[in-house]
Amino acid sequence: MQADLLTLNCTSLYYKPVPPSPIEIAIKHEIDRIYTNDPYMGSRPITVILNRDKGFSVSRPTVQKYMREMGIAAISPGPNLSRRNHEHKVYPYLLRGVTASHPNHIWGTDITYIPLRKGWLYLVAFMDWFSRFVVAWELDYTLEVDFVLEALNRALQTGKPEIVNSDQGSQFTSQRYTRALLDNEVKISMDGRGRAMDNIFTERLWRTVKYQEVYINDYANPCEARIGLTRFLDKYNNYRPHQSLNYLTPAEVYYGNYTLKDFE
Repeated sequence: MQADLLTLNCTSLYYKPVPPSPIEIAIKHEIDRIYTNDPYMGSRPITVILNRDKGFSVSRPTVQKYMREMGIAAISPGPNLSRRNHEHKVYPYLLRGVTASHPNHIWGTDITYIPLRKGWLYLVAFMDWFSRFVVAWELDYTLEVDFVLEALNRALQTGKPEIVNSDQGSQFTSQRYTRALLDNEVKISMDGRGRAMDNIFTERLWRTVKYQEVYINDYANPCEARIGLTRFLDKYNNYRPHQSLNYLTPAEVYYGNYTLKDFE
């Protein structure tokens, strides 16, 4: 009942974190804004900006620690190993030279940080790369795999992709996640060299969501975040035309019989 009232997963009720300090919240929120604006920026320049422009006095090791807790790392050539669990199997990158050519050909997934006034949440989404349609998404307090699996299971009720691409984060290398894909005969692809372009569609989605919804609405609590993101992503999927899709909506392309030839 509590989970339903808070619109959170049941697992969140058993998570009892030490409340973050206001300064930690402020620094993490600023890191999120800096990173969203320039995901190529690493911990060293972010530390400089925080101290020089934002009035903080924070060390680089602290910024690195916060970035790890937020699940982010600078986009750069080479594998992204910042959140990998080295005991988990890593799957090869399958998309070099491959272009999504129809709905449910390739899905991408990623996790991003969502600021709240007195804390934060994490948002995971599964996006169809051909149509830019957000097939499913979920929020949670923690970076545990449960909310990723909830979103994945909901997405698989809508469609079944040929390939799902992710980074090498521990959520996506966990046996529970990879088994769910393999049991549905979905090929697993994980970012390798040249990561800067691997998940570009999801990176663009995060920028759109944050600048056009999250930052301007300043969510007070998880309920506000869920209501706002539900509203925005529904509009993103079903109302807003995309220039790259010949001004069709992602939902029109995803559920239509479109192929790459229709947009050449």
